Amino acid sequence: MTLETEPDISDFSQIDFTNGVVAAVSGGSDSTALLLLLKDHLDRTAPATKLLAVTIDHDLRPGAAAEAQAVARLCAGRGIAHRILVWSGRKPSTGLPAAAREARYRLLAEAARGEGIGLILTGHTADDQAETVLMRQVREDGGARDDGARDGGRGLAGMAPATLYDWRIWIARPLLGTRRAALRDVLRRANVGWVEDPTNEDEAFERPRIRAALADGNGAQRMEDALALAALAAVEREQLGYRAAALIRGFASKPADGLVRLDPGFVAAGDEPAAVYALRIMLATVGGVAFLPDQARSEVLLERLRAGLSCATSFRAIPFCATLSRTVVDARRAGIFLRRETRNLPPVAPAADDALWDGRRKITLGDRPGAFLIAPLGAARAAKRAIAEDGTPPSLVRAALAAEPALWRSSEYLGEYPGEFLGLVQDSPVSSRMAARPVVAPFSRFLPSFDLAPARTVAALIGAPLVPAVPFSGHSPG
Repeated sequence: MTLETEPDISDFSQIDFTNGVVAAVSGGSDSTALLLLLKDHLDRTAPATKLLAVTIDHDLRPGAAAEAQAVARLCAGRGIAHRILVWSGRKPSTGLPAAAREARYRLLAEAARGEGIGLILTGHTADDQAETVLMRQVREDGGARDDGARDGGRGLAGMAPATLYDWRIWIARPLLGTRRAALRDVLRRANVGWVEDPTNEDEAFERPRIRAALADGNGAQRMEDALALAALAAVEREQLGYRAAALIRGFASKPADGLVRLDPGFVAAGDEPAAVYALRIMLATVGGVAFLPDQARSEVLLERLRAGLSCATSFRAIPFCATLSRTVVDARRAGIFLRRETRNLPPVAPAADDALWDGRRKITLGDRPGAFLIAPLGAARAAKRAIAEDGTPPSLVRAALAAEPALWRSSEYLGEYPGEFLGLVQDSPVSSRMAARPVVAPFSRFLPSFDLAPARTVAALIGAPLVPAVPFSGHSPG
């Protein structure tokens, strides 16, 4: 049986391969089957498509290099361009799976960018999805996610069909509806072998423990239940995202750099789940933190804001102020204002091109990568700036500006703010190509397609770059 006559277990027809594709191939059964099925599809439908297979050697096992070479030979025999990239350097003593995953995506993205490709495919299967959901269900039942905060069940949606990495490159998972056993049948009929990673059986790690539990007599039912839960949770998460985006569009504005204003109607809109979700996204974005704040604490904050209303449109004369996820929440008659707190701002440091500053701004030096220092503007310099009269309390505008990145020109570090002060980076004081673009912090590294609607809305609110087009022609925008 050839691949052309295989049962229809994968569908690449909805994926846009116009700018080429990188296939992540470890040598295991799932990724090897992905590569063969993808190559067959492209040969039949778009033979001119640029296809690059990339194998990441995590440098964790003695046999990893030989396994990568086996993939190289497989690709050479089928005329597929292939690269091996090594995760070099010291490995962490704790959190190794997460660190390896981050290194893997970083290296895959670097390979894609080097070829001008904006799409990566991985071989994640329905088995992987079920394992992911069960792991997250355990964490939800235990009351916390990886960073210790409650997440309101968002993780139960599992892996998204596509995830935007670093706000630049889409990672698509076309085999999420396919069982691993079906893929292995494809490889057997094609007389193609695969490697078995021994770490997949090492129950010192969480996923192998879940995998072993699914192999017992009740495993098939548990897997079906997990996949059904994921499908339901994905729909609910997307719908919640649409509603949160609508609240942000209706009630949020940006009166100044680093400052977001919520109309008091935000807390009285009547859709508490969406309001909590929208508030969590905006708190994380303004504070520059990668994780959404704790669900329960966010619910308490929203309730306190609601309690501060003396009528439908104004707050009591005594303001309410709180801090969550490095964001100061300042509620007063003029509205609810969110700004970065002034504690724990980045110290003075050399400006680096393409760096993420304080989790909030992507720095671009353009054609002027000279000796610049970058640091928060500071209260003293913010106090000297003229503030537009638009009804926003000037003290809040200046407090927000004090936490924004500014440049100094200096070849030698002499003090807290040495050398010549140049101004805010986003004002382009040196070059029109120099910038400090805002980022949607909780989604700047990984943006699941489930969360596209609120991410796009917040990006428009703060002036972040647009989200690249989704790689699925039939995929919903949220």
